[in-house]
Amino acid sequence: MVGDMRKAICVIAIVVAGCLSATAQTTSNGMDRIDACKQNYHTLFGGEALTGEGTDPEMMEMLQKFIFGEVFQTGDLTLKQREMITCITLATMQTLPQLKAHAGAALNVGVTPEELREVMYLTAPFIGFPKMLNAVAAVNEVFREQGITLPLEAQGAVTEETRHETGKAIQDKLYPGGIASVMEGLPADMGEDVEKFLTDYFFGEIYSRGAIDLKTRELLGYCVLATLEAESQLQSHYHGNINVGNTPETLTAAIIQCLPYIGFPAAIKALCIIKQEYAKSAAAENNLVRLSKITVDPAQLEAYNAFLKEEIEASMRLEPGVLTLYATAEKDNPHKVTILEIYADRESYERHVKTPHFQKYKQGTLSMVKELELVDVKPLIPGLKIK
Repeated sequence: MVGDMRKAICVIAIVVAGCLSATAQTTSNGMDRIDACKQNYHTLFGGEALTGEGTDPEMMEMLQKFIFGEVFQTGDLTLKQREMITCITLATMQTLPQLKAHAGAALNVGVTPEELREVMYLTAPFIGFPKMLNAVAAVNEVFREQGITLPLEAQGAVTEETRHETGKAIQDKLYPGGIASVMEGLPADMGEDVEKFLTDYFFGEIYSRGAIDLKTRELLGYCVLATLEAESQLQSHYHGNINVGNTPETLTAAIIQCLPYIGFPAAIKALCIIKQEYAKSAAAENNLVRLSKITVDPAQLEAYNAFLKEEIEASMRLEPGVLTLYATAEKDNPHKVTILEIYADRESYERHVKTPHFQKYKQGTLSMVKELELVDVKPLIPGLKIK
């Protein structure tokens, strides 16, 4: 069984191999898994691991060696981060007895009561208020057992007047391209209401709170989404994590930290999305992006536009490496044309200029183009799609 678990860990490594650095897959201290298990368990819970006692000693030995001896050594996460990830995962799953145990462990490794409460509050937009309140009640029991006075210090950061503005600022930082279009088309325009709820409540009231920073909130939110197997949100929140400063390696380590609790299928689904989105971002960094600024003979403008239209339509239809050819003209000077050109890489561009349709355009417009300036540019948000 232990051998099978080792093979399963290898599966995870294979899933992310080739797109993540080796540091995300190496152990933090190179300890033997039994020694690491005993040390981590004692640090977290204050007791001894691998005692051989209880009703199911074989399963407890496998569990403890795997979680505290292997998973806890995978990736570059602190014990504090690991316990916050574990607590929010257990809260999402509503496994409250295990949540109570790990709430105590979180406090033992430096998570403050305020931080732990915020981890619980963060689940509300993802799993709803009733389940969040169940998790808060379980953690409050741990607080009372440890003599921590309730209620804790308030962490709210917005007012009725500022919640929308604050939420929109956070939303724009995480998702610069916007997410309003997701709710378009709902009956009676109620999508606008849902969009407002998302901005004002989710980002304005929850994400702006104190005790834990935005970078940590977005990482923990990703773990909730992995637990819920929310594929489309995992894709968008991958980029939210990157935009706020989390690395693909950190995201991978966080999902592997969730793995013993959510199981291999859900974890591998999230890891495949990380791999997919990472590959897209890496590919976007190789894009050749250019502005072609063209001054056309006004007397031949109609003929030029016909050549241009034919060339762009053929390029977009026939060439996978031509990602965007977006032509515009100045309103007051329609003979001044600017084309946004995006190619998968330089090789795609070089193939493009040799194609029959481009050569037809080039030769056909030689007498029409009076000035041509090619400006290579760098996208401020690589990979952002044009809707």
